[in-house]
Formats: sequence, C-alpha cells, structure tokens
Amino acid sequence: MDGRDLFDLRATLKRQGIIFAFSGYMTETVLSGVGEAIKQKLTIDDADTKTLRSVFAVFVEQMQNIIRYSAELAAQSSAGDSPLLEIRYGIVTIGQEGGEYVVQAGNLVAQKDVERLRTRLIKIRDMNKEELRAVHKEQLRAAPEEGSKGAGLGIMEIARRASKPIEFDFTDVDDGHAFFTLKARV
Repeated sequence: MDGRDLFDLRATLKRQGIIFAFSGYMTETVLSGVGEAIKQKLTIDDADTKTLRSVFAVFVEQMQNIIRYSAELAAQSSAGDSPLLEIRYGIVTIGQEGGEYVVQAGNLVAQKDVERLRTRLIKIRDMNKEELRAVHKEQLRAAPEEGSKGAGLGIMEIARRASKPIEFDFTDVDDGHAFFTLKARV
C-alpha cells in the first residue's frame, strides 16, 4: 500500500464516522493498550460514564472473541513443555452514527461453524433486555459450552450493552471460511 492508498483509507474511515480502527493480529496486550486509547478518546468526547463503560465493554468482548476464535491465525508449534504460541487476526472499528457509538468487528470463521453461530446469534438478537438478563444469570451458573474458550457470555454481554439488537453477517470467502461481522450500537 502506498501513501495515497493509506490516505484514501483514512479519508474513507473518517467519512464513515470511524473514530478508531484496528486491523491485524490481536493479543491481550494489544487489547489493553488500545483499550486505554479508546477510554481517553471517549473521555475527550465527553461521553457519559454509562456510555463509556458500555462502549469499552463491547469493544473488549469483540476483541476477545477475535483473540479466542478467529480462524485466521499465526502459530508456532510447541516444543517440549512450551505452550503453543498463537495470535489471531481480525478487524475492529468504533464509530459514531446518529448520536450512537457503533462497535463493529470482523474475522474469519470456519464454514462448519457458521450455522451453529448464526442460530445462537439469532436467538440472542431476538431476546429483550429482561430475557437477556435472565439467560445471562443462568449461563453464569452453567458449565461452558463445548468448544468455548470462555464462559460463553461474550456475545450475550454485547447484546446486553447494546441500545438496539445486535447485527451480524457472514460473507463466504472460500469453501472452508466465511467472514463474520458483528455490530453493536451503544
């Protein structure tokens, strides 16, 4: 990418109201550092405390979903007692649309996981706030879902913090992968 392409990308992001964009390999360290920058930007924007907390919480959950589940990864095989080293790739943006903050993330997922994920997302999207609260409490007490690398609460937490139902999409990339996007308005 040359300087003009990078400038055009910047102009496109700015035109679309994007105040933050990160695309690349993600780690907990990146999450922590970028999170601090986002908190500072929202403070400068004079976002109220509830909005700041919600935007930050949604951002963290979006990043953690990429860190844990993106199908696009770089890995170093383990040797002896050394743990497997891996980092995963994705994109996260935060923007403003119509007085709301919009946190959107995208990453590759395996085609074999699309229908299971779509079914879960539809169920969560269609719940009202009371239903989300009740199911969230229930899941806190339950064992994590098979294949989950956390408590299985990330997408539910995003939906609970969102001011409108979550939006999502799957774009076929090839026979083995789809590009998954998840959007939340706060």
